[in-house]
Amino acid sequence: MTGRAWDARRTSFGSVAADYAALRPGYPADAVSFLLGERPLRVLDLGAGTGLLSDQLLAAGHEVLAVDPSAGMLDQLTARLPQVRAAVGDAESLPVPDGDVDAVVAGQAAHWFDPERAAPELRRVLRPGGVLGFVWNTRDERVPWVGALGAALAAEARDHEADQTVVARFAAELPATVTEHLSTVVQRLTPEQVVGTIGTRSYVATMTPDERTTFLDRLRALLAEHPDTAGRTELELPYVTRSYRLVPA
Repeated sequence: MTGRAWDARRTSFGSVAADYAALRPGYPADAVSFLLGERPLRVLDLGAGTGLLSDQLLAAGHEVLAVDPSAGMLDQLTARLPQVRAAVGDAESLPVPDGDVDAVVAGQAAHWFDPERAAPELRRVLRPGGVLGFVWNTRDERVPWVGALGAALAAEARDHEADQTVVARFAAELPATVTEHLSTVVQRLTPEQVVGTIGTRSYVATMTPDERTTFLDRLRALLAEHPDTAGRTELELPYVTRSYRLVPA
């Protein structure tokens, strides 16, 4: 992917912010506990988007600062979570003072960061003993209809799907030790909402209107015809949640 295409995708989410807030899955509480422990901390939610991870951070008793490159996404966050202080910025140039936070976390976002440029910034804002946490929800394609959906997305998503090898790159740049935790989350959605979740992906958000309509109509047809989803008014869309805790040396 060219640098221009990469930047267009990375900054595309503001155009789908309302649907993102309504349709993307949240994160399980055990993922937050794994990343941060049980003691309340001051946490930077980096690439915070509409605040899906911030929700769980607040529920766990943490103080949250949210940073995201999209003002439109942060508008959704602050409308729902007015107690969260939010600022426009990115991982490579954080609008945060030195040593300001106990932890930095990123939900569904770290694959958009440049480890070489971001690692020094993360070290700068972390207090001594601070931790870094990355978490991703990934559709569980072991479920047959979800696998069929993934196959239908594969050609468009090939340069998009979250590249979690970025964890190893951050571990080398910081440097840091890494531990991993697996958990799950399930969304209950109508077939049209399932299609809507795909509409919030960057590779769809950057399509022309005609391309987007054609692409999403193919997904509607798949759900209408697949034996596990045909005629269903509600579907269970499962995700595997992978959490990575990085402790800088």
